[in-house]
Amino acid sequence: MYQTPKIAVILSGCGVFDGSEIHEAVCTLLAIDKAGAEYQCFAPNTWQAKTVDHFTGQTSALAGDDENRNVLAESARIARGNIKPLSEFKAADFDAVIFPGGFGAAMNWSDFAAKGPACDVNEEIRRVIEESHAKGLVIGAMCIAPVVIARVLGRHKVKVTIGTDKDIARGIDKMGAVHEAKNSTEVCVDTDNRVVTTPCYMLDKSIKDICRSTENLVEEIMELLGA
Repeated sequence: MYQTPKIAVILSGCGVFDGSEIHEAVCTLLAIDKAGAEYQCFAPNTWQAKTVDHFTGQTSALAGDDENRNVLAESARIARGNIKPLSEFKAADFDAVIFPGGFGAAMNWSDFAAKGPACDVNEEIRRVIEESHAKGLVIGAMCIAPVVIARVLGRHKVKVTIGTDKDIARGIDKMGAVHEAKNSTEVCVDTDNRVVTTPCYMLDKSIKDICRSTENLVEEIMELLGA
């Protein structure tokens, strides 16, 4: 009997400059629903590295400040409250896991924004990636999020794309992963590691292209799942 694929979507906050890129996250949820799959959102219950005023672009709070924001609470805005702490994620419950982009990936899931390829990865994020890879789940990531996948799975020579940025591509290579240049709507598929990535807002600025990118990524995930 056909079983509806279940996909976990991991968020890093709410807003491109300090959390999840909202267009990418929402388009991902829409693409999953249109593909006939089910999703459940998760986020780590931790504090943001910093909070950014998205109108002025200025930092309004840093880690440890009373005005700083919680990643799980902020992510719940995108998920309309239907979200779980990442500590509750179990790979056995899902067929795939997707990581939308946004600077939260480089600041809240990891400190790639500060340390580049020598970055550390949040322990819960690392567990989810390693557990998902070990259990054979398909792992999807977009925008800057593939750098976190590369940091955790680099020893497996995982293939990913963040678009055409040569500096970040070199950083990915330093982590042991393999970068493939792609345009905004193209998808890099590593069939051996069951990892699917796409550049999204690392390149184009049109929301229609972002929707197409997420749809292409989800289509490739569904194909790898045989759905």
